[in-house]
Amino acid sequence: MKGALKPNLVKSLTSSNSSSSLPRPHKLPLFHFHTNTKPHFVAKLRTCKDLASAASTHSNLLKFGFSNDTIATNHLINCYLRLFRIDNAQKLFDEMPQRNVVSWTSLMAGYVGQGQPNLALCLFRHMQGTFVLPNEFTFATLINACSILVNLEIGRRLHALVEVSGLQSNLVACSSLVDMYGKCNQVGEARRIFDSMCTRNVVSWTSMITTYCQNAQGHSALQLFKEFNHSGLDRQNHFMLSSAITTCASLGSLGAGKITHGVVIRLGHDASDVIASALVDMYAKCGCFNYSSKVFRRIPIPSVIPYTSMIVGAAKYGLGILSLQLFQEMVVRRIKPNDVTFVGVLHACSHSGLVDKGLELLNSMNGKYGVTPDAKHYTCVADMLGRVGRIEEAYELAKSVRVEGDEYAMLWGTILSASRLYGRVDIALEASNRIIESNQEVAGAYVTLFNAYALAGDWENAHNLRSDMKHTGVYKEPGSKKMLSLLRELEERMKERGYVGGTKGLVFVDVEEEAKEEVVSLHTEKLALAFGRCHNQNT
Repeated sequence: MKGALKPNLVKSLTSSNSSSSLPRPHKLPLFHFHTNTKPHFVAKLRTCKDLASAASTHSNLLKFGFSNDTIATNHLINCYLRLFRIDNAQKLFDEMPQRNVVSWTSLMAGYVGQGQPNLALCLFRHMQGTFVLPNEFTFATLINACSILVNLEIGRRLHALVEVSGLQSNLVACSSLVDMYGKCNQVGEARRIFDSMCTRNVVSWTSMITTYCQNAQGHSALQLFKEFNHSGLDRQNHFMLSSAITTCASLGSLGAGKITHGVVIRLGHDASDVIASALVDMYAKCGCFNYSSKVFRRIPIPSVIPYTSMIVGAAKYGLGILSLQLFQEMVVRRIKPNDVTFVGVLHACSHSGLVDKGLELLNSMNGKYGVTPDAKHYTCVADMLGRVGRIEEAYELAKSVRVEGDEYAMLWGTILSASRLYGRVDIALEASNRIIESNQEVAGAYVTLFNAYALAGDWENAHNLRSDMKHTGVYKEPGSKKMLSLLRELEERMKERGYVGGTKGLVFVDVEEEAKEEVVSLHTEKLALAFGRCHNQNT
């Protein structure tokens, strides 16, 4: 009979040993032996760290008749999922005579964890055809799948099911809903759910803080972080601290960043790879690259994330040689670069004029490092070529790659800017037409093309283009009134100190000198200066 023990084995287990000090046990019935061994196998599965041990325990479960036991099989499924053997987990699941909510949820979580959220949602549709009802962990797993896919429609349906199931105040389900709505840029809905929660923990607070941070509402994120700190409800974990530091980076708020860094040190999270990477990025964006370097060099075993943050930070400061040195250090330490690492190092080559090295890196990405170049990398290289006047090469590169949407506009916008700078009106015309046809950044394309015509002295086409802009209703958005007011204030102070404005080469139409000064006063660099002043006043 399947699962039965051999008589001599039972005898050996129940017989006494004269040399033993233990009392003589009573003969145990077979079913009692099974009851005692099942927790042992479950414990082994919970601590299993390799496939060989999992297979051995799986074999023993079959040998002792647990092949149809739902709880034991659930633990075996989870063990295979931890070892990234979802094929084994799926096969076990398919063979189960009886599945409970843990069986379904475990496999769904496995697919989400291995980057296949669509399969998790598909599995849930099959589950709905059974008598098994989802619990809060099922919903949290599925809502997480929607977060990854940024699928608001299915996310809303799951939210409705959460309400119908009576879990509208459940901590686990609601925390996942806050995160999902945040990923889908629905900040208001995320906040409404957060406010409606009867109880909150560090996870729910972190989800809301991250939602604000990811949706360019940094001040609200920091305010909520302060509220959590003053509430005394729980201790900040490294995810919350990382979000707060990222927020400080996006705001360029060095003071708040240093305060948060102090909290990190006080709570002993300064060794965290994720937090260290966020600190490196924050200090670089706040203009303190030396601090970035100090934080980075204190990381015992840095991974690709802090290395990439340093490479990107060095690139932004024009330290191309340092970026390349850090990249080479990564390679020597056998740390595999990712796509973001290559964006950073190509950006460094672009801003440091290291064209040949940049082209060498682009050509080696796929074959040597297993990273396929995408639109971001090609845009960096196009910018790199354009900066040194190699417009034809940049143009041919742009034509040879296939990109869509915003990335398409970014690539051809780079070609448009470079061709305008070097007076290549023919390439500028094609680049602007491609951008206009894509319906992305149309106003900027028109303005840049107008400037290209004007710089080349082609006034007829310049005026015709301006007429077309008026006819189609295309216009460049002006800066805010506050920015313009600050800009005029700065202009007056500069004149008081002897500044004499220049207009030569910056205004391409025949207008009065006073009007020229007005146009020049709204030049991009000066607008950036005014924006910086506005930003500092707000922070």
